[in-house]
Amino acid sequence: MIISSISPSFDNVSSIEAVNDASDVQLIESLVARHGAPLMVLDCDSIRHQYRLLQAALPGVVLHFALKPLPLASVVRSLMDEGAHFDLATAGEVDLVAAESVPADRTIYTHPIKRDADIRAALEYGCNVFVVDSINELEKFIRYKDAVEILVRLSFRNEDAYADLSKKFGCSAEAAIQIIQRAFKLGIRIKGLSFHVGSQTTDPEKYVNAIEQSAAVLTQVSALGLPALSTLDIGGGFPVGYAEEVIGIDEFCRPIRQALAELPETVAVWAEPGRFIVAPAMINVSSVMGQANRDGKQWYYLDDGIYGSFSGIVFDHGNYPMDALHWEGERFASVLAGPTCDSVDVISEDIMLPKLKNGDLIVTRMMGAYTLATATDFNFFRRAEVVTLNEQPVMDQVSSFNAG
Repeated sequence: MIISSISPSFDNVSSIEAVNDASDVQLIESLVARHGAPLMVLDCDSIRHQYRLLQAALPGVVLHFALKPLPLASVVRSLMDEGAHFDLATAGEVDLVAAESVPADRTIYTHPIKRDADIRAALEYGCNVFVVDSINELEKFIRYKDAVEILVRLSFRNEDAYADLSKKFGCSAEAAIQIIQRAFKLGIRIKGLSFHVGSQTTDPEKYVNAIEQSAAVLTQVSALGLPALSTLDIGGGFPVGYAEEVIGIDEFCRPIRQALAELPETVAVWAEPGRFIVAPAMINVSSVMGQANRDGKQWYYLDDGIYGSFSGIVFDHGNYPMDALHWEGERFASVLAGPTCDSVDVISEDIMLPKLKNGDLIVTRMMGAYTLATATDFNFFRRAEVVTLNEQPVMDQVSSFNAG
């Protein structure tokens, strides 16, 4: 399992800078010989492992994988086999899960802002749970009121997160009550509440606070004589370690579990993990196109950059652990630049690397989330090819071998 051997420990992340296993080196070199570079190498065993870790850390919570960070069919298939549900946000994501025959009752559509065409596309597929955060959005469902169930999204600001999603989406508790009252008058069923405390949240108390305030809204709804709400969606944002260490997921979720235990037994709990599931599952392999010495530093120009797989450096605060495939030897202050003609296309301006030759390979870990998904074809440099490993679980492979 190539990714697990060169990625951080799943339970207690530490910074591992290099590929140390000879078999992994051989595999990477053979993949580049076969497919060329750059490559994005996806290990489906890692996806299954991460899903099971989070499932164990949040027992009883229905996990809806958010497709946004890595919308690949192989990811959908791997998680569907694990029993996962899916969080959709666009008609394109509806098309993806429909093409993979995901049962519609295992999906929810959580984008708070939708066009009528988006609503119709989801309903035609069979997804009927939607999210709103305003009366304007709620009223889009008047014509579909007999077919839909609604979650009202609350806002909990979190400026420490990679992306403070409550800056753009969500409403106050007071506004949520108004939306729920309006829905009752319109005959639209409100299923429950949702929130998202922000991407890469490292403080579990952000979830605890949001759960407690959501519980207060649930209580207030009942006190007003409105139909009781049956669901709380706690969103995503569970952290993973990049170049830095983060708390293990079981320990991270301990206070969240305690807060969820205080909810009424009648309230089902959902979550929308994305980054946590896929970030550790992919590595990037790029090759040195050329080099130059500038101002006392060696510049290496790679065949992938921030307009490609390293787009997360711009869009996602990306700080990906990287090193040369053959990392032995004295190290020198170096710069890694991307291939395009744009001077901002620089991956790292201060990295210690051994002396490299043209054609040498750079391996970057933790590249599964918000990298390939936001890559472009700028300057007509082709995007990295995706190579998928271990899509079939190991036990299934053994069973197939024995049957043959």
